[in-house]
Amino acid sequence: MLPEPSVENTATDYDAATSFLGKWGRFQRRVFFLLCLSVVPDGLTGFLIVFLADTPAHRCLLPAHLNLSAAWRNSSIPLEEDASRGGASVPSRCSRYKLEHVLNYSDRGLLPGVDVNLSTVPTEGCLDGWQFDHSVYTSTIVTEWNLVCGESWKNPLTTSIFFCGILAGALISGLLSDRFGRKIMMFATIALQAVTRFIQVFSPNWIVFCALYFVVGMGQSSNYLVAFVLGTEVLGFHIRTIFSTAGMTLFFGAGYMLLPLFAFYITDWRMLLLALMIPSWLCLPFWWFVPESPRWLLSQGRIEEAEAIIREAAEMNNIEPPAVIFTPLQNGVKAGERRTYNICDLLRSPNIRWTSITLWVIWNTVNVAYFALSLNTANLHGNAYFNCFLSATVEMPAYVLSWVMFRWCSRRMSVFASLSSVGLLLFIIQLVPAHLVFLSITFEMMGKFAVTTAFSIVYAYTAELYPTVLRNTAVGACSMASRIGSITAPFFIYLRTYSVSLPYILMGSLTTMAGLLSLLLPESFGIPLPETISHMQQFPGCCREAPCIVSHTKEEEKAAEIRSLVRKSSSQI
Repeated sequence: MLPEPSVENTATDYDAATSFLGKWGRFQRRVFFLLCLSVVPDGLTGFLIVFLADTPAHRCLLPAHLNLSAAWRNSSIPLEEDASRGGASVPSRCSRYKLEHVLNYSDRGLLPGVDVNLSTVPTEGCLDGWQFDHSVYTSTIVTEWNLVCGESWKNPLTTSIFFCGILAGALISGLLSDRFGRKIMMFATIALQAVTRFIQVFSPNWIVFCALYFVVGMGQSSNYLVAFVLGTEVLGFHIRTIFSTAGMTLFFGAGYMLLPLFAFYITDWRMLLLALMIPSWLCLPFWWFVPESPRWLLSQGRIEEAEAIIREAAEMNNIEPPAVIFTPLQNGVKAGERRTYNICDLLRSPNIRWTSITLWVIWNTVNVAYFALSLNTANLHGNAYFNCFLSATVEMPAYVLSWVMFRWCSRRMSVFASLSSVGLLLFIIQLVPAHLVFLSITFEMMGKFAVTTAFSIVYAYTAELYPTVLRNTAVGACSMASRIGSITAPFFIYLRTYSVSLPYILMGSLTTMAGLLSLLLPESFGIPLPETISHMQQFPGCCREAPCIVSHTKEEEKAAEIRSLVRKSSSQI
């Protein structure tokens, strides 16, 4: 009797078993565009904090009832050097001359700078609050809760809390979607975003706002992550390449490009939140049109459900399916006999352990550079809305380039080339004279272009390296590890207050080292998606298979025992 085929030997036949569906039928087009549309709200809100927490020009507030002369009211704020403006003298944002002295000089008719040497007048903090410039924003969370001067540390912390939520969401959604399915987690997280953002509109204080922002971050990362994996598993090889490197990212970029348009016309932060909540609600009806991943169903032993989805796809594409689609898989997999994997399996054997650790470092570095350069748009010279639009626009050709590189080039060399380019461009910025502002912005946008290319390639590359049984958990773990980078990214920008060059030097060094590290990763170009851990490509110096984590069905274990008994009997004879 022939032995029953195991999953390890037959699961890679999934692409062959479903090849009769064609490459670009109605089913593939529907899945492709609906999943891509589902991440447009992520692009709209991913960098919303640039406008929600922007800090307008401000100075200490002088109470209106004070009887000050015009000269002293105009000279009540001391001048200080601004490092971001090349050491130019600007009015202080956080101090004023002591009002009791100013009132005394005003009552006596003395003139500032003429009768009184201002350098000898003592100063004090903004005891009566701040006066903000409302020419750009009606309100932001900074102007509403006075997140300036002694409270300015709350501004980057707000962004970091959001990225902490993304970190938690990446971990939780990966585990839950591998356990309960891609589709249910995708739409649960879309609903979570919509509901939480609506509640966030009514935040009474900064603490409540941050707590809700954490939950929003959880939903946002989970939605993008699960939609990405779902499309990767449902679509065929050629369409999967376009989807993972250009499709999802271009639609995310389109949402990002729309953000400054919304922010330009809606200058109150609460109304802006309310407006950007609507696209998430519009994505919920996609539930009735997006299928569950047949690959995931097969990995769970749910053969009939996977086959039903493929038959429905064949009917949608006007194709007659074969009588039996997954017979080898069905014979080799039985419900209830599949091993459940978790994040610990990413570290259990040397091969998968070193692959995971290397990817975590690379993801972390890419996130530092990508989010720091994106969040820095508000600090660049010129209009904040135009700078944000420009930052979003350079991502579009970067996503196209990532698809071209992913389609025809080595994965390792693509990651190495893009990350090395980021490091080089960020170092060049330091050589540009301070007065050539637009040249500095050009090099920064080129760096943003390169890091966006790297970001897109690394995302798709990671999905190719890991097997179906661990893919969502693995991509989620990489995304979770990378959030250390995104959490610290706002504080990289905060370093500008000490030295304008320091953030670029640090990011350039990190991306260059990550580019070199990427050369150690296995190559996945032209290789089918692995279905089990034993199918993973080999990390240098590690064995391909980790026996301690390869799952076996009961039939395989019995067959092994029988073979062992036969060998012992033969040796005795």
